[in-house]
Amino acid sequence: MTLAPKVSTSGRGRGLRRAALCVVAGAALAVTPLALPSYASSTPHDGGGGRYHDAGDEAAELMASQTEFAQARSAPTGLVAPGAYAAAYGQLSALPAAPSTWSSITDVPYNSDDPRYRDPSASNSSGGAGYVTGRVQALAVDAHCLFAGGAAGGIKRSCDNGATWTPIADALPTQSIGSMSIAPDGALWVATGDGTTGSATYVGAGVFRLASPDTATFTAASRVGGTELDSQVIRRILVDAANGRVFVAASRGLYVHSLTGSSSTAWTQSLAPCAQGMLSCTDVNASYRDIANDVAVQPGTGGQVILANVAWRSGAAYNGFYLSRDGGTTWAKVNPSGAINLKDVGNATMQYSADGSKLYVVLESPTALNSGAASALAGVYVSNTGAAAGPYNQIANPSTLAQSGSAERKQRIGKGYAPGVQAWYNQFVGVDPANAKHVYVGLEEVYESWDGGASWKTIGRYWDFGFSCWSNIDADNTCDGNVLHSDQHTIAFGSGSSAGQVYVGNDGGLYQRAVSPTASSWRSLSASGQLDLLQYYSVGVGKDVAHPGKVQVWGGLQDNGVSLLDPANKGVMVSPYGGDGGQQLVDPGNGCRTVGEYVDLTLQMTTNCGVADGSAASDSSIVTIAPADPLPRFIAPFSADQTEPNTWVAGGEYVWTNTKTWASTSGADWTKAADTGAGHSITALASRNHVVWAGWCGSCNPGASFARGLMTNANGSYQQVATTAGVPLRMVTGVTPDPADPRTSYVLLGGYSRNWVDGPGSDLAGSGHLWKVTLTGVTDSNGQAAATWTDVSGNLPDIPGDNLLLTSTGRVVMATDLGVVETTMTSLRTGAPQWSRDAIPVTIATQALEGPDGNLYVATYGRGIYRTAS
Repeated sequence: MTLAPKVSTSGRGRGLRRAALCVVAGAALAVTPLALPSYASSTPHDGGGGRYHDAGDEAAELMASQTEFAQARSAPTGLVAPGAYAAAYGQLSALPAAPSTWSSITDVPYNSDDPRYRDPSASNSSGGAGYVTGRVQALAVDAHCLFAGGAAGGIKRSCDNGATWTPIADALPTQSIGSMSIAPDGALWVATGDGTTGSATYVGAGVFRLASPDTATFTAASRVGGTELDSQVIRRILVDAANGRVFVAASRGLYVHSLTGSSSTAWTQSLAPCAQGMLSCTDVNASYRDIANDVAVQPGTGGQVILANVAWRSGAAYNGFYLSRDGGTTWAKVNPSGAINLKDVGNATMQYSADGSKLYVVLESPTALNSGAASALAGVYVSNTGAAAGPYNQIANPSTLAQSGSAERKQRIGKGYAPGVQAWYNQFVGVDPANAKHVYVGLEEVYESWDGGASWKTIGRYWDFGFSCWSNIDADNTCDGNVLHSDQHTIAFGSGSSAGQVYVGNDGGLYQRAVSPTASSWRSLSASGQLDLLQYYSVGVGKDVAHPGKVQVWGGLQDNGVSLLDPANKGVMVSPYGGDGGQQLVDPGNGCRTVGEYVDLTLQMTTNCGVADGSAASDSSIVTIAPADPLPRFIAPFSADQTEPNTWVAGGEYVWTNTKTWASTSGADWTKAADTGAGHSITALASRNHVVWAGWCGSCNPGASFARGLMTNANGSYQQVATTAGVPLRMVTGVTPDPADPRTSYVLLGGYSRNWVDGPGSDLAGSGHLWKVTLTGVTDSNGQAAATWTDVSGNLPDIPGDNLLLTSTGRVVMATDLGVVETTMTSLRTGAPQWSRDAIPVTIATQALEGPDGNLYVATYGRGIYRTAS
C-alpha cells in the first residue's frame, strides 16, 4: 500500500486557518470597522487559489472576517444603537410558534483526526486535535459539575466529567456566552455577549443567575439587573465573595452589582474613563470607547484594591490599567513601572495568586498589531509584590515561548507567525490556587511554568506537524499528547470530584489535564458529541449512493474545517477538509461529490467523499478549482443553478460560471460572466434557469462611501438593477429567485432599520428586511434595469437576515441572527406575510436548505445543524 507522503507544515490546511468570526448569538455591536493592520490586505492570495502562503495570514484573515461580519450588520453608518437586540428579540417572542419539530443531527462525535481523511493539501487529520466542537468561551466548575459556555451555543452541563452533556440555557434570549463564575452559595452567574476581541460582533442580553446549576436550568426570569447591559459584550464576570459583589468587564466599562441584593436592582457603572470624563477620548470612534477587558481584586486587601484593564485592541488614549484603592469608589490610571510600556497597553488578562503576593499579566501590543508584526504579544509579566503599579518583570515574550517546545517556532511553522500573533483575540492566564509560582498562559497554544516564569514549557501545542515525532501514519507517530486545538480562551481549575484537574476552552472545544509536572497529554471532553457548539457557515446534503434511502450531510465550519456526516462512518463525523470551511455545494444525487470553500472562493472539489486513506488513488482526493477573483468576500457565495445543476455560479468581484462542474480540474474551468464593478464584492448570489441575481457591496465599509447594489441578466444581458426611493441602504445578504417569474427575485437585507441606526446617513437605513424586486423589462437612462421594489417583510421582526429558502412544498424559511422564522408562499404573495418562529435555540442561523430526502436542514453558528420534515 502506498501511503500519503509526509508533507511539511507549509502544505497543511490548519496553518491557513482563518479562525473566523469569533461571534455569538445576539445583535451586532455598533462598530465602524477601523483600518486593518498592514498585513490584513483585502487582496486574496493569488485569486484565492492556494491554501498556504504565509502562516501569519491567519491573524489577518481572522480580523478581516470579523470586519466583514460587522459590515453586514451595521451598514450604512456603522453605528447601531443599544436596544436593537432586545427589540428584535421582543418582536420574535411575540410571533406564534411554528408547528414543525426540529432535531439536531450533529450531536455526535466529530473526529478531526480520522486516518481515512488525510488529503496532504487539505486535511489537518493527524495534527492531534482529536475530537472537537465549536469555540468554548467560558468555563465554571463546582464540586460536582462542569459548565461550558459556547461562543454562540449557550451553556452545557456535565456532572460526569464530560462523558455526557445537557443544555441548560436554551430559554435565555441569547446563546452568546462571555464569562461564567460560581458564587459561594453555589449559584452560577453567567455574563452574555462574547467579548473575545474586546469589541465583538455579537452582543448579549445582560447577566443571569441560576441558584441550583447542578440540577436546574435557566429561564428568562434568571436575569440580574435592568437594561444597562443590553447590547454589550462581556469578557469577564468576577465574583468578589469577601465583599458581596459581582463585577463585569463589559464593552462600555466596568459594572458592579450586589452578590445578594435584589435581582431587579440595576448594575452600577463603576469605571468608564471616557464616559466619566477622566480623559479625552476623541481619538477613537465612540463604538470603541471604554472597553473593559478584565478586572481583578487583590486578595488580602478586604476588597479595597481593584485593578481593571480598559483598552481597545488597536490603541486609544484611554488604554491602560486603572486602579482603585477604595473598593471601586474612585479610580486612577496606573503608571506601571518596570518592563511594561505604558504607551503600548492593549487587551490584557490579569490574575493574582491566591494569597495576593503575585500579579500576572498577559498583554497585547497595539503597536505590534497595527504594524503587522509576527506576534501581537507585548509579553507576559509579573509583579512579584502584587502591586498593580509594579515593578513588573517580563517573564515571557514571543521568542521565549517559541523556544519552549512550541509548534509556532519559525523553523516549524514558517515566518510571520509567532506565539501571540492573535493576542488581541485569544489569551488567558491562570494561577494554580495551591501554588503562586505555577502559572498557565493561553495564546494560540498553552504554556506552563512551575517557577514563576523563570522557565516555560509548551504543554498544549498548536499541532504535531513540523515535529520529528510526527508521522502521517499513526503507528509511526511517536508524539506525546501535549497537543490540543488552537486559540485558547478560558481556563478553570477543578474542585470537589474534579480536584487536581485543569480545564481549557478553545476554538475546538474543551480539554482536560492533570495538574502535575509529569502530565503528558490532554483529554478532549467533546468525544461524546453532546457538547455540540459547532459553528456552521453552511450545510449541503446529497443522497448516499452506497446506502439507498440515506443521505450524506456536509457543513463548513468556523475553525473546524468541513464536517461530513456519512452513514458509512456509523454515527461519527469526520473532517476531510481542515481550516475554516465556508459555503458548501453538494451533488443532491451523489453526496460524495462536493465542492467546499476554504474561504475567499478557495474552492476545493472531491468526488469520493474526501477519502484519503493512504492509497495512491486517494493522494489527491481533493482538487483545487478556485477562480482567480480579485475581491471575494471571506465567505463568498457559490452554488449550482437551481434548475440546471450542470451549471455552477460563483461570486467575488466577478460573476463566474462553470459548465464542467464535476469534471473540473482547475480554476481555469470557470468563465468570467460579468463584472459588478471595480472595488465591488458579491455578498449574495443565486441562479435559476441561467438567470443570475447578484447582490454586492463596495465600498463595503459602513460610512460615507458605503454602497450596495443588485445585478442580474434577467433582461438577457447583465445590468445593474435600479433601486427606487425608500429601499434601505443596507447590505444585501440574500437573493432568492421567484420560481414563478424569471424577472422577480426576493432580496434580503441585513442590519437593523432606521430605528437603530445612528449618525449621518441613518435616514438611508430605511425599513424592511425582505423586498420583492421585479424587472419592468425597460432599461433606464443610466443603462440600468428598471424595476419595482416592494417591501414584503410583513410582521418580520427587525432582525438581520442571512438566508431565505422557498421550498418545493410552499414553505418559506428564513435563517436570521436570532434563529429561524417561516411563513408560506401563499402568505408571502399577499405582500404582507405572517411569520412564525421555529423551535431552534436563539442562535445565528446561517443557511436553510431543502435536502433530496425531502427534509429541511438549517445550519447554525453555534448549535450545529438541525433537521425537520419539509
